[in-house]
Amino acid sequence: MKDPIIEWLLAADPSIRWQVQRDLLDLPESEWQKERSKVEFEGWGSKLLSYQDEDGQWAGGAFVPKGFTAADWKAEGQPYTATFSVLSELREMGLDPASPTVQERIQKLAVNCRWDQENGGRVYFEGETEECINGRVVADGAYFGVDVSLLVERLVGEQQTEGGWNCERHHGSTRASFDSTINVLEGLLQFEKATGGTPESRAARAAAQEFLLARHLFKRLSTGEAASANFLQFSAPSRWRYSVLRALDYFRDASLFDAVRPDCRLREAVDLVAGKRQLDGKWPLDFELPGRTWLTTHEGAGMPSAAVTLRALRVLKWFGLPVAVVAENKLH
Repeated sequence: MKDPIIEWLLAADPSIRWQVQRDLLDLPESEWQKERSKVEFEGWGSKLLSYQDEDGQWAGGAFVPKGFTAADWKAEGQPYTATFSVLSELREMGLDPASPTVQERIQKLAVNCRWDQENGGRVYFEGETEECINGRVVADGAYFGVDVSLLVERLVGEQQTEGGWNCERHHGSTRASFDSTINVLEGLLQFEKATGGTPESRAARAAAQEFLLARHLFKRLSTGEAASANFLQFSAPSRWRYSVLRALDYFRDASLFDAVRPDCRLREAVDLVAGKRQLDGKWPLDFELPGRTWLTTHEGAGMPSAAVTLRALRVLKWFGLPVAVVAENKLH
């Protein structure tokens, strides 16, 4: 009997389908790569690419659209139409970095896009001033084949003593942040996949993983209570927000790359994810961040989300928990 949730996911965008084929169905690489190649030409990925400016940027800016003001931010919230947000979204969709036309787009961006002066004024892949942003610049750069080794070196030097990062460090913070840490961790892992990493970057990644594991991905070390209720709410795309699902998806990716078994300290977070599954076998989008976007990849908060469901199912599968839905709409 076909699993209705798998069938539902396979009817979604190519960016969802190819990951279902690879991560849930274990199809041969030749099959899922064929589906992955469609991200560039069909659906959500193609639409995002269509909005790229002639100079390689999106919306004329690195972090915010050209002409976007403080008043706009106050009225609308953070925008997600500029280069930074779009590149991360394309990476999450799995846009094939080996595509020659994709490489042409990336090279054009690398030459023409710069951060504004208050954030350092550097060319795009040299990063700006905040760790949470630079972590994603590293992830995107490494994924698309750009040399981000100097930015990695800078991030390693900015690691807090307890193992994580905090984008408020330059304002005097000496504590690590869950949000900043996951953004940098994803970057260091992608850098390691692309280059093998350095002894320093590998050590930094291990220390940051331990920072999260010691807190069971969502707890305060001092009290054992949830550090934030927001960590238990799931959304997509990831943007800057931390959640236990995002962290688990990272640890899945890291464990497969490192060829190690899941850490037992992840179990409580995994159970939280499993417990949020709806009776129909899907996971909902818990919230939407306000702000400008180029496209909508879901039906709204409270509705089933293909992206969230994909992530949740592959985490459960990796951890050895059942993922199929039986006729009574319950887990095996």
